[in-house]
Amino acid sequence: GGARVHHGGVSSGPGGWGRTATAGTLARSRTGERGPTADPWGVCQGVIDLGPSSAGSIDVIELDAASHGRIEDTRDLRERAMFAPASSRFKVYIIDEAHMLTREAFNALLKTLEEPPPSVVFVLATTEAFRLPETIVSRCQRFDFRRMEISDIVGQLKFIAEKENITIDEESLVTIAKKGDGSMRDSQSIFDQVVAFCGTDIKYTEMASALHLIDEEFFFRVTDAISEKDTAKIFAIAQEVISRGYEIHETLQGLLEHFRNILTVIVTKETKLINTSAAFLDKYIETAKSFTKADILRYIQIISSTEQAIKYLPQPRIRFELALI
Repeated sequence: GGARVHHGGVSSGPGGWGRTATAGTLARSRTGERGPTADPWGVCQGVIDLGPSSAGSIDVIELDAASHGRIEDTRDLRERAMFAPASSRFKVYIIDEAHMLTREAFNALLKTLEEPPPSVVFVLATTEAFRLPETIVSRCQRFDFRRMEISDIVGQLKFIAEKENITIDEESLVTIAKKGDGSMRDSQSIFDQVVAFCGTDIKYTEMASALHLIDEEFFFRVTDAISEKDTAKIFAIAQEVISRGYEIHETLQGLLEHFRNILTVIVTKETKLINTSAAFLDKYIETAKSFTKADILRYIQIISSTEQAIKYLPQPRIRFELALI
């Protein structure tokens, strides 16, 4: 009760973090017969028609700006917006990937936002809110999504595993969450892949092999060899990267994160800023004793310049070996 309807909304954030789902929920919350509500589920027929998504109601129109970005489409949308909703209180237009609209289309949309028909709501969903004109954004409510914490994703994956009678170790869960890059949707997709490969009893080593991941233990072997200045071991490690079929660029990215983790321990004297399983936290504390802050900053610089160099080399292996040495 007392909720107010704004005629424009911007739902922004990277893929898999809830932008489009929220656009659908906004549509449901505003189309109900009893007025705007924070709990729109099944309170009236208009909302029941929508179900858990915005499909199913002729008063909720979804457009993909990547394929409807032209001025003609937006003018057509303005004309259609003038018609009253068929069975709901509001007609809701969800424009996905709204940053793909042309400048002319934005100008046409702006006119509608400036003088909106009384029963029309626009929700712009986008992965790149910074590309939306300020004139559009200033006339809309903002709903910004940020990446989920690794611990929250791990907790949800644990819940799913228990529900489906899947045994999986913490190391695997953390790896899946990190690979999902803060997206619950992507993490669940990777989790499904792992179950397909490994069955219902998942151990980290088998999972790493199945998904062709570089074992975190591998990066500790690299830093051990560096601290011992063992050049022969470095050559053997580089050979292992090639023979296992690891991508050199991916290996450097993993090593960069590994050095960053060591740096956080050197600087903060704790492991709170490291996203890994408990099994490796003590290892980071131990490894950090072998390096200074200056060492790690220099290593990070070497990796960064190597990443740039190998983009243009037909034989990146030699440059990779030299960087490790």
